[in-house]
Amino acid sequence: MTVKTTDFIIVGGGVHGASTAYQLAKAGHKVTLFETRYLGAGGSGRSAAGLRQHFGTEVNCLMAKYNIQQFPTLEQELDTGMDLEFRQWGYMWVAYKDSVLDQLQKNVDLQVSLDIPSEMLTPEEIHARWPYLCLDGIIGAAFCGEDGHINPQTLTLSYGHAARRHGAVIKTFCPVKKLLAENGKIKGVVTEDGEEWHADKVLLAAGAWTKELALTVGVDIPVYPERHNLLVSEPVEVFECPMVLCMDDGAYFKQCANGTFLFGRDDQDEPRDFSEGNSAKFLEGVTTSVMKRMPALRGARVVRQWSGPYDNTPDHNAIIDWTPVEGLLIDCGWSGHGLQFGPSAGFLCKQLLTGEKPFVDIHRYRLARFAENDLFFEPAFI
Repeated sequence: MTVKTTDFIIVGGGVHGASTAYQLAKAGHKVTLFETRYLGAGGSGRSAAGLRQHFGTEVNCLMAKYNIQQFPTLEQELDTGMDLEFRQWGYMWVAYKDSVLDQLQKNVDLQVSLDIPSEMLTPEEIHARWPYLCLDGIIGAAFCGEDGHINPQTLTLSYGHAARRHGAVIKTFCPVKKLLAENGKIKGVVTEDGEEWHADKVLLAAGAWTKELALTVGVDIPVYPERHNLLVSEPVEVFECPMVLCMDDGAYFKQCANGTFLFGRDDQDEPRDFSEGNSAKFLEGVTTSVMKRMPALRGARVVRQWSGPYDNTPDHNAIIDWTPVEGLLIDCGWSGHGLQFGPSAGFLCKQLLTGEKPFVDIHRYRLARFAENDLFFEPAFI
């Protein structure tokens, strides 16, 4: 069997893997990316694709700030001819309880201290800006006008196509069967069709599938899948509705660039597996919830519903760290907010893989925090 070599191997064709491939290839490195299906087939392409800087921990805020700084010029930079549909229509977290409003205030105070232009809004201020929203029970909100949304499919594909243009090898429909290690060091991967590829550095960025692949070299990652549903409506008049996240029942909705509305809702009863089925319970629950807030959408038809896996960790925060196997880097566990971190995570992983100093302190993302019982909870999680 012929063994093929490359400088870096990336396992996972989501937005983080594709972004890292782009960063490495642009810097002149030989990089090969393996994806089981097509780019964005997992969590990335199925994402609600909201973009926000509203987090309650400093490292997440700084990473999110980097993302928002990149998105306005990213379509031009990647230059693939695909419309990223980036819109800065804002992102709003609405509160129904004093305890939730207090936490939102703490989050905003942190964001403002980091020069993120977030603000707290009263119900009267919300109504003045978005009179079509029903505010029954709402006592306030946190809002950032710099935030917004993007097309998750074209974002992921654009990173992949730009990486290929810079010389990266992108191998889609090429599942990795196992990782290879020798004497405590990463050696490469073996694909399902029997190809063996070697590299001194491997990035494992396979979302919820990271766990089983890491186990092939004896590394146990505390990541588990959890199914989440989304649906999209037919197009209506574009009135630039921001992403609205309701802190009473976990529902969220936004208008997309083409006028359609996307609905989502957190449901702890969804299966913790890789199933991609549709839930009738979700359809009924989310439409009932959103219609209470957006009565103007009554009568709009649902066009499509789909689901995809979150890659959750016990503290709902990411892991970006080297593993005990030398040369094996992991990037996973984003717990539902990973799509928007495509720019920052890709740049950060490129820095780690090439021995550069990370642009932010990522101590909190370390793998060892779970064994040390030093969990890192993100208060702005849904």
